Amino acid sequence: MGNKALIVIDVQYGQIEGQPRAGRADAVLANLNRAIALARRQDMPVIFIQHDSGPGSDLARDSEAWQLHPALARLDGDAVVHKRFSDSFQRTALTELLRGGDVDELWLAGSAPEFCVDSTLRSAMSQEYAVTLIADAHTCKPRPRLNAEQVIDHFNWVWSNLDETPKPLRVRNIAELESGAA
Repeated sequence: MGNKALIVIDVQYGQIEGQPRAGRADAVLANLNRAIALARRQDMPVIFIQHDSGPGSDLARDSEAWQLHPALARLDGDAVVHKRFSDSFQRTALTELLRGGDVDELWLAGSAPEFCVDSTLRSAMSQEYAVTLIADAHTCKPRPRLNAEQVIDHFNWVWSNLDETPKPLRVRNIAELESGAA
């Protein structure tokens, strides 16, 4: 493998703190910061993805809800990629940013596993990136038929069972990554 990057998807104030609060929010924020610290120790770029749903929406640009969550351990030099679609690659600068760093492996974490995390993961796989999904560093709101914990657990199961992928897809907890089990 070549270079790795950590991509933190849509961990925005409204996605986490808006009512109802995201499931496992405190643990996920802590695990995201552990992943960010680990990525920095490994000289991996940390890239934050920020969703803009358009004027008048819950995640309208420059609104309080649109802001990246203040608990994230961000540095001034971290890249922020703005997007309008679920897929973090679609019509964004993400591909160019990754190519510029000769990145071929991604660690993914963030908000909305059923939408943006899954769309980005599948897009990354189709572009032949190796992907490690951080199982305890993604969250969502409760949905009409499933609570947040059920959504998180379901998608961890789905991703753990995708075995027909062009490059490795791993689902790991942050403790496993910290212990070197990439």
